[in-house]
Amino acid sequence: MAWIVALIAVVAAVTAVVRSQNAARDAHVAWARVELAERQTKAADARTAALTDEIRQLAQKRIPAAALALSHPTAPVPGLREAAEVDGGSARLLTEAVQAARAAVLEERQRVDAAARAAMRGTSAKIQSLLNQSQQLLHELQHEYDDPRILQLDFRNELALRRTQATAVLCDAWPGLARQSSPLVEIVLGAQSRVAGYERIKVANHLRDEWLAVVARAAEPLAIALAELLANATAYSHPDTDVQVTVQQSGGRGAFLVVDDAGIGMDDDALERARALLAGPSEVLLTELGDPPQTGFAVVGRLVVQYGLSCHIEPSPFGGMRTILRVPAHLLTVLEDDRSLSALAPKAVHAHSATTAAAEPEPAAEPEPAAEERNGLPSRRRRAPRPAPVRSAPAAAVTPATPPPPRTPEQAEASWAALQQGTLSGRSAPAAPPEAQHHDNKDGQDDRNDQGDDET
Repeated sequence: MAWIVALIAVVAAVTAVVRSQNAARDAHVAWARVELAERQTKAADARTAALTDEIRQLAQKRIPAAALALSHPTAPVPGLREAAEVDGGSARLLTEAVQAARAAVLEERQRVDAAARAAMRGTSAKIQSLLNQSQQLLHELQHEYDDPRILQLDFRNELALRRTQATAVLCDAWPGLARQSSPLVEIVLGAQSRVAGYERIKVANHLRDEWLAVVARAAEPLAIALAELLANATAYSHPDTDVQVTVQQSGGRGAFLVVDDAGIGMDDDALERARALLAGPSEVLLTELGDPPQTGFAVVGRLVVQYGLSCHIEPSPFGGMRTILRVPAHLLTVLEDDRSLSALAPKAVHAHSATTAAAEPEPAAEPEPAAEERNGLPSRRRRAPRPAPVRSAPAAAVTPATPPPPRTPEQAEASWAALQQGTLSGRSAPAAPPEAQHHDNKDGQDDRNDQGDDET
């Protein structure tokens, strides 16, 4: 009987031990679950905090930086701060949010820019019409009155008209002026007359064909583009320096207009941006042109795309910038020589030098200076008369005399100024004091504001 009791006691003890072990195991499992739950809670809290920080950075930095990068492509756009703490789905959603914000901003900018272009296009057309009427009235006044101030007013009206034309072109409008096929040198003169610092622009004509002209549809656009380049060159170079314009003709490739200035030049970023604008991008927003807008290169780029021109800019040997505007062969033609060029049009360099060499014989050798002249004292001496040419053929067989060399633009300008001064002096009423036809020095700053604005 005793062994039964002992067996029962052993069974009870074993059961108690098993229950105790099970309870301990259950407690350990429960404790492990609690620890796992705490770790998962901490990880979830960390992910929530990281996601909150990413959302905060998205609103404060990433979206504004993405919007800024639309105007400044080199501006950095930050990415995820804690990429390891944010799962793939959340990171993908954040990236999509940046892209969606970028697309929305770009769409809104395009809509606003289109509205601004439409408003400026209509306003430019009205202003251009008024300026053309003013120009016609000023031309009539120039024939009735000999007041040099009318010429100055006409010139400033021309500056305003150029600005209006450039604005219209930038807003995808027609330049507003139709021309016939015009000689290339006259187009260069027309562009020069639209720039405030036109007296500093020196034109060298290296054309082989004097009557090389630009077809009608591209004549005015070429004048507008060249005027913008000249205005930029004069605005960003010292007033005491010249702007050199070289007109060259290339067989089979058209003609080249090379503009050299001795200005302040450009850094690498500005040069890269200028080349991008001159290449004629598909779209240029007005908001990307700065404040105040720098429209010169953008206008040239627009005309380059529309009319098949090409433009390149590079550092100039004169210290500033060199701009090369190429007119392709399909935009060029040759006019008949039954019309005369403008009196101010520069003659071709090779033709002018040949004419001058034929018209002026080689001067005789100067005699040796006298002793007192070698000592530095002035002396007067008689010049030997130039011998007359010997006629060795009868009058009927004599070749026609070589025509005198053509007048330079400076000589023509001086002749017209002398004629105008004589007309003023001959009037009985008191005349206005003679003034130069160029702009006054006191208005130099205003004229500078009417020039180009891209070269920095």
